[in-house]
Amino acid sequence: MSRVLPPVATAPEPVAAAAGTTAMSPNRRAWARFRRNRLGYVSLWIMAGMLIVSTFAELVSNDKPLLARVDGRWHVPALSNPSEKVLGGDFDTPADWKDPLIGAVLEKPGNFAVTTINPHSADSIDYFSPALDPAPPSARNWLGTDDKGRDMLARLVYGFRVSIWFAFALTFVGTAIGILMGALQGYFGGKVDLVLQRLIEIWGSVPELYLLIIFASIFEPSLLLLLILLALWGWMGLSDYVRAEFLRNRSLEFVKAARALGLSDGQIIRRHVLPNSMTPVITFLPFRMSAAILALTSLDFLGLGVPASVPSLGELLRIGKENLDSWWVIVPTFIVLVATMLLLTFIGDALRDAFDTRKS
Repeated sequence: MSRVLPPVATAPEPVAAAAGTTAMSPNRRAWARFRRNRLGYVSLWIMAGMLIVSTFAELVSNDKPLLARVDGRWHVPALSNPSEKVLGGDFDTPADWKDPLIGAVLEKPGNFAVTTINPHSADSIDYFSPALDPAPPSARNWLGTDDKGRDMLARLVYGFRVSIWFAFALTFVGTAIGILMGALQGYFGGKVDLVLQRLIEIWGSVPELYLLIIFASIFEPSLLLLLILLALWGWMGLSDYVRAEFLRNRSLEFVKAARALGLSDGQIIRRHVLPNSMTPVITFLPFRMSAAILALTSLDFLGLGVPASVPSLGELLRIGKENLDSWWVIVPTFIVLVATMLLLTFIGDALRDAFDTRKS
């Protein structure tokens, strides 16, 4: 009589899938949760596209051609603009590629120029345009011009580049200082925490705007000066969250074990406490960037920001306020600012949910 063996029990597929999910690293699980947030994930890609386009603005919006061939000679005006005399003109000055005389030279057989999508730079003025400034949108200027005759689309692209990279720099500096101060307070505690907390309270009571006005009247406005002044106060909000995380993590078992093994305080902070205290830092990064962009825009609107030669969104808002009938100046600038703030907010919400360990 043959013996029938019982069937071998196999784990169902959902259990196996769950086991595979459990085996994922914390960073991969956070990235998977971030991707499931479609609004934040799409916002990240849109922001990345805007960042790439604005970073390489000279390849998208430039009043000089990327490549030109004139009388058998090749030129790269975007890098080195030849003189008008080299192109067959009469003057030894940099060529103005909007000049009808140079346009007639390019129409000769064998001559041509490869221009950008928008043939205008942020500070270029089309002296040959028949329209009065500020001019409404047209085929010559897709978003019109400002009160000085500069192309609005070019000013927006270059101004967004200044704002976003200034926000990156200010966020990096402020985050580094905030992590350092919060780590010192939270890890050592005691008198170190007490003294630093009192110093932070005193420093936070200093009127930041008054100091900005004073320094703006003494020194020539520049992005570096603004970065230093705003970074002196921009770290205090973040340091409180880092301090709280360090206070919580320093009493956990893995920190006590590392201390028992003879690791120094610097090694414990760098290897164990800091990596487990980065959740609030990462989730607050988009919101800190939003605050940096708004701060630069506000100062430029008040005339305390970057020099007049640097394109900025705040300057465009001020020009729109002074020319309320020129809607093409203030409306596109407002749309760019609102879209940037919304994208960064959506990314910040997605990061917060991704690093929330209570969500599966």
